[in-house]
Amino acid sequence: MDETVAEYIRRIILKIPRDEIKTMLKKWGFLSEIQLQTVNFCQVKENISRDVAQLCEENSADIKQAAVLDIIYNQTHPNKRVWSVYQMNKAGEEMEFFDLRYFKNKFKRRLQSALKNVTINFKEHEDNAIWIRIAWGTPYKKPNQYKTSYVVYHSQTPYVFISASVFKSNLPLLCQALIAASNYHDISEMELRSHSLNSLKDIVFKRYSQNFQTYYPRPLQERPVAQESADLRIIQENRNEKERIERLNWEAFGDGPLPKIEFAQYKLETMFKSNPKLDVLDKEPFRCLVKFSSPHLLESLKSLAPAGMADAPLSTLLTCIPQKARNYFRIRERTALLPGSFVSP
Repeated sequence: MDETVAEYIRRIILKIPRDEIKTMLKKWGFLSEIQLQTVNFCQVKENISRDVAQLCEENSADIKQAAVLDIIYNQTHPNKRVWSVYQMNKAGEEMEFFDLRYFKNKFKRRLQSALKNVTINFKEHEDNAIWIRIAWGTPYKKPNQYKTSYVVYHSQTPYVFISASVFKSNLPLLCQALIAASNYHDISEMELRSHSLNSLKDIVFKRYSQNFQTYYPRPLQERPVAQESADLRIIQENRNEKERIERLNWEAFGDGPLPKIEFAQYKLETMFKSNPKLDVLDKEPFRCLVKFSSPHLLESLKSLAPAGMADAPLSTLLTCIPQKARNYFRIRERTALLPGSFVSP
């Protein structure tokens, strides 16, 4: 076995939490049960990684087998990467039978014809997803196994989840190989990224149910009787306001767990409204870019009103992010610019 392969396997083992190493090696299936029994999984990970690399050397492991272990690790811990969602389009509405063998062969041929030094590995996952691992090289260098791109593709859907490596110049080649292998016409990035792959799937596959009830102001309640103390009135008003905010939050976000979105982007095209006599701006629309980022964007938005940082209900420009992500390639909204604020038409 090549020394570089042994070192690569050792580094994969070092990434795995110690209590998961044995389970992951069993799932890998490259080492026999008898070989695994010779490894002391209670020792420090450095020693475990050396013992496993030694066993792999006895079995003459190559980079193909090592890549499978890396895929298993990424399938178990997809949140270690940043994922972007891409949507593909067909020229027509025709549905075609998906042939996995054809997809793999076409994808490999297309990518390897454009770049000679590249290794490609496929592995099916339990949720009917095809995981693709690509290690990129250059015309003069072998593929770098430590800087890989990952693609998760669900057949019979137009959605692809890509975690790209630092080689951004290779992304167009990857996209071309995807649309060629899956018989689509073009591909576009949805401006939605997250460490949580499952949350992105929940959004694009409509597994996340968000409430979009129309908001109607409640009628004014009768004021307390004059004999009621000021303190009790304040307590009651605060309670009513808290209940109102909770109800509006429920209408906007629901009461279940929210998908973990970390990035959303709006491209706004606006017109300035003012007194015609002032002629402040020309008729050319005003364009701007608004970006939102947070470790958990929807939970952050949900907490704004209860924390007193925003009025309830929140603007639909914010609460409709998951819905917009499902319906458009890019999150866009046309607005009219009023003095001091953006207002949805």
